[in-house]
Amino acid sequence: MTGTGSGTAAAWTAWAATRALLLLCVFRVLVLPGPDVTTDVSEIYHGWSEVLRSGTFPLDDVTWQYPPAAALPVLAPGLLPFLSYPTAFTVLVLAVDAAALALFLRVGRAPGHRRTGAWAWIAGVALLGPTAYARYDLMVAAVAAAALFAAARRPRTAGALIALGALLKVWPVLLLTGAPLRGRRAPALWGSAAGWAAGLILAAVVAAPGALSFLTFQRDRGTEVESLGALVLHLARHAGWPGEVQLHYGSLEFLGPGVPLVSALSLALTGAALAWLVHWRLRAGPFGERAECGERREHGEPAPATLCDAAFTAVLLFTTTSRVISPQYLLWLAGLAAVCLTVRASRQGPPAVLVLLATGVTQLEFPVSFADVVASDARGIALLVLRNGLLVAACLVACRRLRARTGPGRPAVPVARPSLSSARGAHTRATSR
Repeated sequence: MTGTGSGTAAAWTAWAATRALLLLCVFRVLVLPGPDVTTDVSEIYHGWSEVLRSGTFPLDDVTWQYPPAAALPVLAPGLLPFLSYPTAFTVLVLAVDAAALALFLRVGRAPGHRRTGAWAWIAGVALLGPTAYARYDLMVAAVAAAALFAAARRPRTAGALIALGALLKVWPVLLLTGAPLRGRRAPALWGSAAGWAAGLILAAVVAAPGALSFLTFQRDRGTEVESLGALVLHLARHAGWPGEVQLHYGSLEFLGPGVPLVSALSLALTGAALAWLVHWRLRAGPFGERAECGERREHGEPAPATLCDAAFTAVLLFTTTSRVISPQYLLWLAGLAAVCLTVRASRQGPPAVLVLLATGVTQLEFPVSFADVVASDARGIALLVLRNGLLVAACLVACRRLRARTGPGRPAVPVARPSLSSARGAHTRATSR
């Protein structure tokens, strides 16, 4: 008990120290090189909140590329009217960050879990730097982590959280990648997710016009300068390619000849990732019905390790192959990596570590060296090669490990064998009968 208490105290101490540094950066007491990452909150989010309070979604703003529930974190600073909008937003993110750490620590004490995930959460948010507190993605990552932790025992709660997450930022719908299609808890999980999603969408459509406008705005995005596909265009600039970087649909994108082809290839790569996930799912079979670390087999309950491993792999694949890899996207991966590191039976430890390393490199790429990235300078390209290379390596390792744990005819993880003393006891009872 003493060891548990000291470990918890150490985690909270580390969290407080790292978050104090983040807050100093967010409030510009410590100024990092590069652009001011807080302008999204002070200008864009604040502007959206004014529009939303008028009773409509930002219909005329192509930078509004989010599902309707995104209005909640944008409007939430209004709950603290005695603070300025940016300060109130930061306070709310800090509160969610603390709640997420408390969740990781509590789950880490349960059988079959560990507190490594709590330390991964502390590190992941800190490694991304002030960007983590200057976007609402941390809130979405916390909701996703809570959904995965709830899935095995509270499927209806998990379904509701997945629906909320998907309507905050879309990507949490991928948490269902490893969810079983049959078994006692499957209908509750899928039914709750579908029901809550339909209800929330209907409520948003009725409440204000423009709730689904994000679908068109997101479709028209191009190749952002930090994406995997952008590396080709960065290198092409050194060979005389005449394209340029401009602010387009809310991010800095490449514009010029050949860019549509690169964007199409990126979409094709995302399609290939989806095809692999479908192929894996079909070949994996009813893995939700297999016993995992002593879990009950007969009810077909969702296996926590399979759920989190599949969710982590799916989000990793879609993020890495996307036409846009904004710095805050690494929070999605860091949060799911922390979930995998919490569940002892998970096999995603190595790719989770690669993701945390990529998160640290991301802060060097943005904001510290973002001018070099935009200019396609050697330093910027080197950082992108390193960061995106780590993500690609994580994808390959994650896919291999996910396929290995759920191959055809194989249990999700080896079922624990009884100890020698237990076997002898069973033999004695049998012979005595």
